Amino acid sequence: MVRSHLAQRVSSELARSWLLVSARETTRFEDATGSATDRVILDIEDAIDPMRKDSARAGVIAWLSGAGSAWVRINDRASDFWAADVDGLRGVPGLQGVVLAKVESATAVTETFEALGGRVPVVALIESALGIEESVAIARARGAHRLAFGSGDYRRDTGTSTDDLAMAYPRSKLVVASRIGGLPGPIDGPTVAPGHVPLREQAAVAVSLGMTGKLCLFAEQAPVVNEAFGPSASDLSWAREFLLDFDEAGGAVRDGSDPPRLARARRIQELARAFAIA
Repeated sequence: MVRSHLAQRVSSELARSWLLVSARETTRFEDATGSATDRVILDIEDAIDPMRKDSARAGVIAWLSGAGSAWVRINDRASDFWAADVDGLRGVPGLQGVVLAKVESATAVTETFEALGGRVPVVALIESALGIEESVAIARARGAHRLAFGSGDYRRDTGTSTDDLAMAYPRSKLVVASRIGGLPGPIDGPTVAPGHVPLREQAAVAVSLGMTGKLCLFAEQAPVVNEAFGPSASDLSWAREFLLDFDEAGGAVRDGSDPPRLARARRIQELARAFAIA
């Protein structure tokens, strides 16, 4: 049997769009993994009623044990469902990684990583004030792959509005924590409002703060997110012109502004190659 899989356009370290799919909607699994999204997350946490957790988990495990391949959002370490999640998913061939919900400590990440056999990457979904304040330790935890922002639950926990300024602190905190922990940039929370205009606006804010990916609720959001989190045409033009000018000048640093600009230009070209952007 040939295992279906996400088109590996980019590594999970660079993945921009992360599509959440309820584990109840098994008929969507194949279409989701064939969509433009960089990664698919089958959700057995908030999307599933507690009375249906066991059957939803079993359906995901069966699909991943067959031809399927995806990430899975599992229940938080303190929940009654965590042990069954990691026990059931351990060793399943199609499991690419897990998104651990409601992370508030480094221990939760490491215990999850170890319970899954010490080989499955863990994206820590941070959804509370405590999680934000512990984010540096979480980013440094063994098994931590990337941080992600559970923006809706964070607002519920803190009473924060959706205003960009009000949400700048937690997003920036995750960006700084990721850098300190040696992780790729964090993944922003989803845009709930319909339409591409608010999605583009919110993605642009996340990019400006240093985030490098975004959770998606619908497959049609993925192309917009991928474009927003990739180098723009103007970025590429600037990088090419700067590198050409730098090479023509002999490749020697001319002043203190050259090293950061050189690093940025090379990073833009690296991402363009990774994302197959001409």
